[in-house]
Amino acid sequence: MSRPAKEIVALEDIAARAWPAARLGRLGGWRLYASSGFSGRINACWPLEDPGFSADEAVDQVEAWYAARGLPPLFKIVEAALAPEGLIVGLTALGYRPRTETIMMTGPTATVADPGIRVVRDVDETFAAVFSATASDPGDCAERLETLTRIPRPRGFARADIGGEPAAIGACATEGEHAGVFAMRTDPRFRRRGLARRVLSALLADAAASGATRAWLQVEADNAGAIALYAAAGFSEAYRYRYWERFGASR
Repeated sequence: MSRPAKEIVALEDIAARAWPAARLGRLGGWRLYASSGFSGRINACWPLEDPGFSADEAVDQVEAWYAARGLPPLFKIVEAALAPEGLIVGLTALGYRPRTETIMMTGPTATVADPGIRVVRDVDETFAAVFSATASDPGDCAERLETLTRIPRPRGFARADIGGEPAAIGACATEGEHAGVFAMRTDPRFRRRGLARRVLSALLADAAASGATRAWLQVEADNAGAIALYAAAGFSEAYRYRYWERFGASR
């Protein structure tokens, strides 16, 4: 069940600060984020509140903002609660279509740390090695690794080793009582050994030590395995969003 719009806006802003884009902008209540053009969250407009213009005028300005930065326009829309009046209809008429349905899940932090999982405060070579080993696109990998270095403190980067080799990783950013989980990756050679569960538990315990009582994370709606992992850790769906991308239609 979707949360009230005010709560969604607050959590979305926490999520934006936890996974910070390289470049930021505002159009009234619309947030504009840009990086290298790969990760949707840091390369999209988040239309969360009143932009101060009609939806059509605001879309024009968003498109111009991204064009000036050499990026295609992209909108991240929490449709059920926050899509401004006329925005979905207007985007559809312009040739935008939704993709990548994503679930925002929330759950508790943990109280018991896993002594077998190492948690450090900065991205190191071994963390980056696991991240790179699970990446399908070098550009996307580079952008995400750079973003990980911008996560504000307090933060934690967890790693599980198997036989002396780095095998699974995850990251966490804490802001007050909220902790966000990112970059959960397991080297393909070491999957199906429960490492992701252990990394998640270590991150949630580390966040709790920094004062967090509630955690959140984002997972694509078709990733049944990850959703099951998070549900087993006490997470449940808070709301969903989709990206709206333009596919060639013109005015």
